[in-house]
Amino acid sequence: MKNDGYLRALRGEPVERTPVWIMRQAGRYLPEYRATRAEAGSFLDLCQNAELACEVTLQPLRRFDLDAAILFSDILTVPDAMGLGLSLEEGVGPRFARPVRDAAAVTALGVPDPEGELRYVMDAVRTIVRALDDSVPLIGFAGSPWTLATYMVEGGTSRDFRRVKAMAYEQPALLHDLLGVVADAVGEYLKAQVAAGVDALMVFDTWGGALGWRAYREFSLPYMARIVETVKSAPNGSSTPVTLFTKGGGQWAEAIAATGCDAIGLDWTASLGEVRARLGEGVALQGNMDPMSLYGPPAAIRREVAAVLADIGDGGRHVFNLGHGVLPDIDPDHVAVMVDAVHELSARGAS
Repeated sequence: MKNDGYLRALRGEPVERTPVWIMRQAGRYLPEYRATRAEAGSFLDLCQNAELACEVTLQPLRRFDLDAAILFSDILTVPDAMGLGLSLEEGVGPRFARPVRDAAAVTALGVPDPEGELRYVMDAVRTIVRALDDSVPLIGFAGSPWTLATYMVEGGTSRDFRRVKAMAYEQPALLHDLLGVVADAVGEYLKAQVAAGVDALMVFDTWGGALGWRAYREFSLPYMARIVETVKSAPNGSSTPVTLFTKGGGQWAEAIAATGCDAIGLDWTASLGEVRARLGEGVALQGNMDPMSLYGPPAAIRREVAAVLADIGDGGRHVFNLGHGVLPDIDPDHVAVMVDAVHELSARGAS
C-alpha cells in the first residue's frame, strides 16, 4: 500500500508523521458532495448506488492529503435491512415506520444477509477498493448495538432517549434480547465488509455517552466487546484493526480497552495525554480536536492542531481526527489547513 501510515499507527509501528482522517469527511460541507447527492436524488439513493457511493468516498481524498478513506454509507443500514421502514426527512432526520417496542417486534427481527439485503454496501466496498488501488486504507464501519437500538426503539432521533431508557429499566431482558440480535447483525455485517476488502473497522457508539456508567457497562460495552470478538475470530479478522468510539466516553477508556479493540476514539471532552497515561501504549488513540474549532481562522486552527499533538506527546499509536464529525457549514479550506498542519507539525524531527 502506498500510504499505510494509518494502519501502522493503529498497530503501534513507527510512522513518519501522525496520520489523519476525519469523521464525516465526505459530506455536505463539500460542494461536489452536494452535487452528487442531487444527482442521486436522495441520501438513501446515494448510499445504495455503488458508483456514486464510491465517488463521494473519493471526493475528500482529491481535496485533502488524508491518510485513509472511509466507506460512504450510514449506520442505519442494518436496522433498515431488518425491515423497519427507514425514511430520511430533510430537517427532521431518520424515521422508522415500524419501531421496535415490544417482545413481538423483537422476535420478528432477523439477522440480514450482508450479501443479500445489504449487498449494495458490499458492492460499494468492492467498487471503492478497486478505485483506491492500494493508495490509502479503506475504513468500514457500523453503529454500535446500543446506538442502533436508540433509533429502533425511539423510531428516530431523540433528545432524551425516553422510550429506550424506559425499556432498560422496565424491561431490561427485552432490551438485552434486542441488543443481542443487533450485535449479531452488526458482527456479520462487519465481517462481510472485511471479506469485501476494507482494511480497518470503526464502531460508532454515538449515543453511549447518554448512559450512566452502570447502564453503559450493561447495555453498550458488552455488545461492542461481542462484536470485536466476532470480527477477530473471522478469516482475516485478527489482522483487521477495530476502533471503538463512544461519544462522551473518555472516562470509560480502561473498560473500552478491555474489549480487545485496537484503538479508542475520543471526543474533545477527554485529554489524549491523560488517557494515554492511564492506558499506556497498549491501544491506539484517535482524536480529538473540537469540530467547532474549524470555524476559527487558519492561525487558530493551527494552534488547536498543535495543542492536540502536544497533549498526546511524542508517543506513537495516535490517529488525528476531529472529536466528532465535520459540520455541514465548515469552509473546506479550513479542513485543508487542519490536515496540512497535522502532517507538518507531527513530522518526526519537526520543531
